[in-house]
Amino acid sequence: MTKKQTKQIFRILFIAASIGSLFFVPWILVRAWLTPLPDTVQEQANEAIKLGFDGIIVYVDQAGKEPAFYAAGWHNRKNKIPADPNALFKIASISKLYDAVAITKLVHDGQLSLDKTLANYFPELVGRIENAEEITLRMMVQHRSGIPNLTDSPNFWSNPPENSKEALELVLDLPADFEPDKKYRYSNTNYLLISELIEKVTDMSKFEYIRQEILHPLGLKNTFGSVHEVNIDDVMSGYYVGIEEDIKTSEYGSKLTSMIATAEDVGIFLRALNDGFLFDEGEQEIYSSIYVYEHTGLIPGYQSIAKYHTNIDTVVIQFTNTTNFDGYNWNLSEIIYNRIVKIVRSKRRA
Repeated sequence: MTKKQTKQIFRILFIAASIGSLFFVPWILVRAWLTPLPDTVQEQANEAIKLGFDGIIVYVDQAGKEPAFYAAGWHNRKNKIPADPNALFKIASISKLYDAVAITKLVHDGQLSLDKTLANYFPELVGRIENAEEITLRMMVQHRSGIPNLTDSPNFWSNPPENSKEALELVLDLPADFEPDKKYRYSNTNYLLISELIEKVTDMSKFEYIRQEILHPLGLKNTFGSVHEVNIDDVMSGYYVGIEEDIKTSEYGSKLTSMIATAEDVGIFLRALNDGFLFDEGEQEIYSSIYVYEHTGLIPGYQSIAKYHTNIDTVVIQFTNTTNFDGYNWNLSEIIYNRIVKIVRSKRRA
């Protein structure tokens, strides 16, 4: 074994240790990491299925080339329907990019202020959310509010709230995780409140505002607010290791319901976000001051990665439809994603 391979194995072991699965997880991660890099993205997608994913979709948009679509495994395991690169998929927290753009546009239009507080916008939450008078909209967008993460509540995923009101009640009257703007900690509660705020100031559903201000200008017709807006058969099935049935119809509260999109729609959005085409004059400066230009998504049955790679002017979107309790599937999906980017980069240099 070479010194380089040894270093790689120790890196994998460190990743595995972070999710508490030292005895069972590392070797599949080692295998994924050390397997010789295949020549094509399709071969890497096929390898993902051998590593335990039920299905995978990959979209690659390289500047100067037609976008490429890849898929392997199952769209629906029970019915033996092959994975479809044009299938709809639950994009989970990738939707936060759309939310941040919506906030940017409302701030630019003067309907919101990044420096106004939670107490300004939701006075009824004073005394129910600690530091409401100090937490600004900017802090919520940036996950620097200290508001506890509602999805960390006991049994959240096994016994989900019925609606946004119930979801918010999970964190009301809890102590703050930290003082406002003192730390960063990812909290879905921030974006539940942001969703409510968008609806409050626009007098329309958050998704309708996103459709009007983001999707329509980009010509995106395959992005939706939830599975209720589409033919359910068009949505890629989601699987959880140890559970046989498809879980794509599972819901987690009305404001927590995942947006649905094709990999292509996410890719078009992401390129427009990164090259500034999405913004009116003055908006990109606001956005750059508050949020990131890439994101991942994870809910039971669905994992997604959406990134723009500046050095090769390429957008790569990856969807995988299998998750597990230990979480090693997430590490595995990242390894696969990074290998796909290496393949794309090597082809570009060839």
